Amino acid sequence: MNHFGKLFTVSIFGESHGESVGVVIDGCPAGMPLSVEDFLKDTERRKGGTQKGTTPRQEDDLPIFKSGLFNGTTTGAPLTLLFENKNTRSGDYEKQRAVPRPGHADFVANKKFGGFEDYRGGGHFSGRLTLCLVAVGVVAKKVLKNIEVVAEVISIAGEKDLEKGLQKGIDAKDSVGGIVACKVKGLPLGLGEPFFDSVESLLSHAVFSIPAVRGIEFGTGFEAAQMFGSVHNDSIISKDGKTATNHAGGIVGGITNGNELGFKIAIKPTSSTPQEQQTLNWESNKVESFAVRGRHDLCIALRVPPVLEAVTAMVLVDLMLREQLIKRVF
Repeated sequence: MNHFGKLFTVSIFGESHGESVGVVIDGCPAGMPLSVEDFLKDTERRKGGTQKGTTPRQEDDLPIFKSGLFNGTTTGAPLTLLFENKNTRSGDYEKQRAVPRPGHADFVANKKFGGFEDYRGGGHFSGRLTLCLVAVGVVAKKVLKNIEVVAEVISIAGEKDLEKGLQKGIDAKDSVGGIVACKVKGLPLGLGEPFFDSVESLLSHAVFSIPAVRGIEFGTGFEAAQMFGSVHNDSIISKDGKTATNHAGGIVGGITNGNELGFKIAIKPTSSTPQEQQTLNWESNKVESFAVRGRHDLCIALRVPPVLEAVTAMVLVDLMLREQLIKRVF
């Protein structure tokens, strides 16, 4: 559904063209200083229109605190944040209601919810909801204190030169995908609950909640299938678990081993592309030519790093609370 976590729990709500989107965070320690300014860096990184290849849609993305904050500090009660939607153009979607967009959730949402779904801008399926995840990440990273969570785009359209990858999309008048890598430094040894709540299991669950994610690999990932065991094994070289190599990506047996946590995710090309495609018109029951109009990202991967950092931090805070490594009072 729209709920994640056991001790640090997150519930998101809202639609792309609704009045607002928002999030409720429960389990946040009391006494933690928190202000609008804390959110500005990461919400700006997620915004469209601030970098080449992203949608021109611009929103203020300033959090409105509705509960859980008093005199500038968290109270320990559920923390509720709202983000208003002000720059919407719903007419773009009303005109194309009869033709579900290829690659989008339009068709399955209509079938699952019987036509009652909010289809404007993708509704509750929209990437607009990732703003809520970024807000969670701001809180979670502050709770984690000295643990560093950093994500970056490492390739676009198969090119390590990001500008070159973007240009491939521009020249083709089409959208492109990319690879985003995440690294976490300073994690304690021993996080994770095998089997079903292993670190990989929980991170993968959270990561695939990000729209457009198509794959994930930890450490050497799929490359490991081509390696010898003697090469892939990370030799332990100290009592604190440090290893000579890090093919495992900092996780062994579903548990953090004290080394840097590292994984990569694959982001598909933005489904909304100006290229002409074929899709069903469910009013005429005929397949016809169709092209997406409106404001869309050339490469959605560019906006993913702060979202990936957010869901990663969210999972790690929950795991650390299970180990009682975070105090209930900040």
